[in-house]
Amino acid sequence: MHDLTRCVHHPAVDTEGYASLAVATHRASTIVYPDAESFSQRKHRGFDGYTYGLHGTPTTRTLEAQLSELHGGVRTVLVPSGQAAVTVVMLSFLLPGDKVLIPDHVYPPVRSFCEEYLKPRGIDYGVYDPLIGAGIAELIDERTRLVWIESPGSGTMEVQDVPAIAGAAKAKGALVGCDNTWATPLLFKPLAHGADFACEALTKYVGGHSDLLLGSITVADIALRQTMKETLRGLGVGVSPDECALALRGIETMGIRVAHMGRVSEDFARRLARSPAIDHVLHPALPSCPGHEFWARDIKRSSGVFSIVLKPGAEANLDAALTALKIFAIGASWGGTRSLIAPMAVKADRTVKPWTHEGTVLRISIGLEDPDDLWADLDALLFALESKPTAKVA
Repeated sequence: MHDLTRCVHHPAVDTEGYASLAVATHRASTIVYPDAESFSQRKHRGFDGYTYGLHGTPTTRTLEAQLSELHGGVRTVLVPSGQAAVTVVMLSFLLPGDKVLIPDHVYPPVRSFCEEYLKPRGIDYGVYDPLIGAGIAELIDERTRLVWIESPGSGTMEVQDVPAIAGAAKAKGALVGCDNTWATPLLFKPLAHGADFACEALTKYVGGHSDLLLGSITVADIALRQTMKETLRGLGVGVSPDECALALRGIETMGIRVAHMGRVSEDFARRLARSPAIDHVLHPALPSCPGHEFWARDIKRSSGVFSIVLKPGAEANLDAALTALKIFAIGASWGGTRSLIAPMAVKADRTVKPWTHEGTVLRISIGLEDPDDLWADLDALLFALESKPTAKVA
C-alpha cells in the first residue's frame, strides 16, 4: 500500500478494554456498506438504521433515545432549533384547508410562522386564550387538525390546563403539541397528560451552557415520528453530531442545574413581589400567577425563568439600570450558566386576551452564580428604578 493510500485508509485498532463514560462523537456524511447488495437495499434499513450521516449517527441516536426515555415516549426527532421543533410538526401534519390553534401567549416566531408562511399556503390558524381550558372545544371545528400548547408561556408565564385542552382536542379528532421548554421532562411530561408531541428547545436547559442550537420532538406514536422523518428527509434537514455531543454532556447535569435554578427563582420571585418598583411578579409558583392552580396540580416544581412587570413610570431609568448590571447579562434565551435579563414586548403580540399591564415586562433567567451576588445585582437595579429620573443637562 502506498503512502497516499495510507493517508486515506485508517488502520484498525484494538478497542478491547476501552470503556469510556463519555458518548463518542460520530461525525459522518457518507455511510459505507460491506457489499453492493446491502447498498442497494439500504432503503429497507428505515429511520432506525444508518444510511447517510444527514439522517443520524450513533451520537444523535443516543441523544434521541435518552430524550425518549425522559419523556416516556417511543421516539424522538432532533431538529436544528426549538422553533424548528414547532414548525416541523406543523409542516408535517397540516395541509391546505386545515387549521391550527395557538395560544395568545405563544412564542412570537410561531405566530409569525402561522401568519406569514402557513396562511398564504392555505393553512388557517386561530388564536385562543391560554387559560381557556376545556372551553377550547368550542373553537375546534372540522378543519382543526392541530392544537398547540405552550405552558408556561415563555414571556408571560400563564400555565395552561394541558389535560383539559388535550382531552377536548382528542375528542374532536385533533392532534396536540406542547412546547415544554420551560419545564423540561424533569418537571412535566406532556405525553403523559394527553399531548401527541412534546417539543423542546434543547438550546436551553438540556444544552445548559449557551453554546448550542438544537430542538427535539418526542412522540408516543411511532407513526407520527415516521411522518416527521419523511418531512425532514424531503427538506434535507439534519443536526450536527457535535451539537448532540454538547447536549449529551449538558443533560448529565440538567437535574441539579434545574433544581438549583428553580429554588433560587422562587426565592427571588417572592422577594421581588415586595419591591415598590414592581407591579406584578409572573412566576408559576406564586398563587397570583395566572394558571398557578395547574402548576400546583401538574408540575409542582420550578425552573429558573420568570418575569416581572414594572410599575408604570419605573422604566424611566430602565436602560441605564440594565446597562449598570454587573452579574446579569442582557440577552435572549435561558437555561445557561449565566443569569440573563431582558425586556419583553408583550402587548403588541396579544390579539385575543389583551395584555392589561401598562408597565414594562422583564424576563429573568437564573443561572449558576452565587445567589447573593445575583440578588445584590437585582437590588441595585430596583434601587435605580425606584429613584427619580436624573435630569438631563442641556
